[in-house]
Amino acid sequence: MAGEPVTDTSTTSRREQWFGWFDGSLFTLCLGSLVIVIAGGLIQVSFGAFSMTILEAWQAVFNPEVILNRRAWEAFLLGGEVPEMNKRSLIVWNIRLPRVFVGILVGMNLAVSGAIFQAVTRNELASPFILGVSSGAGLTILLTLVVFSGLTAFLPLIASVGGAVAFLIVYAIAWKNGTSPVRLVLAGVIVGTVFGSLQTAFFFFADDIGVVQSAIAWTTGSLTGTDWEQVRMALPWTVVAMLLALVSSRQLNVLLLGESTAQSLGMSVEKVRFALSGVAVLAAAASIAVAGIVGFVGLIVPHMVRSVVGSDYKKLVIGCLFAGPALMVAADVGARLALNPVQIPVGIVTGLVGGPYFLYLMRKQQTMGEI
Repeated sequence: MAGEPVTDTSTTSRREQWFGWFDGSLFTLCLGSLVIVIAGGLIQVSFGAFSMTILEAWQAVFNPEVILNRRAWEAFLLGGEVPEMNKRSLIVWNIRLPRVFVGILVGMNLAVSGAIFQAVTRNELASPFILGVSSGAGLTILLTLVVFSGLTAFLPLIASVGGAVAFLIVYAIAWKNGTSPVRLVLAGVIVGTVFGSLQTAFFFFADDIGVVQSAIAWTTGSLTGTDWEQVRMALPWTVVAMLLALVSSRQLNVLLLGESTAQSLGMSVEKVRFALSGVAVLAAAASIAVAGIVGFVGLIVPHMVRSVVGSDYKKLVIGCLFAGPALMVAADVGARLALNPVQIPVGIVTGLVGGPYFLYLMRKQQTMGEI
């Protein structure tokens, strides 16, 4: 009929295919998480050894001479000499804000890593901790600090390699004409227990109390002392891991249907499972390399997001990208201010938050285990 608008159905269907899953619940989760990250970051930069008022700290954060300075961003993200700026801006941007950015990257990595491991094993109790990645990293950290102290400069790289090797051992133990979700989890528990015992044993060989304190900080997870070097170290691997996780959301959804269904849809289950596990290990290793072993984030964040947006991994990965940083930044504020001026490792706070939440989840749900 003349005068009526013509609707392009193909364009509409494509738009729904790409963005139809981004519903109100996911938007609310992302917005709420973003508010927590911003509020937590502003609180974090307001406290420190150098005395300044909250207003002065916030003015330094939003200082246009820094935000719009290309040379400053090149120095922050690529390394090099930081351009001249006033003392407050230098302290906030060069010391306090990097800690917030590292917390954001660590939260993203751990949350997405946990979500992927839960799909790969089809078990909602899976996480980098359960599957041996964290224990492998912790063991190599202690081994380096106690035995090969000359290699401490390479500690982040060594921690990442340790986590990857531990997961390969888990995969080898679980292999029997292929792997299964149950065998992966059981192998992870075995490797985690053995490596955890070896970690404890190494403490008895450390004579220097400074080495012990450094090892405790690494094995409990801490953001104290992080700077732009840690941001530069974690950022490239985080971007790669997050993009791969987003691209792989369809494969993750298919894995949740079960092996027989996935195979009937033409998926090479074993290859996909191994590749996705590699993405999860990469994300976890990027986190461990800059913050040590932060517990519970990779376990509880996917649960929290799943309870809000459901089990569709298109939504779940996006939700974890926002909720992970929110939990991490909020926990780090607690770690910074709980016993001020003494700072406690952020891993202690995430454990204190994660334990009761998981207990609540266990009491609320009739069954826990297979997704």
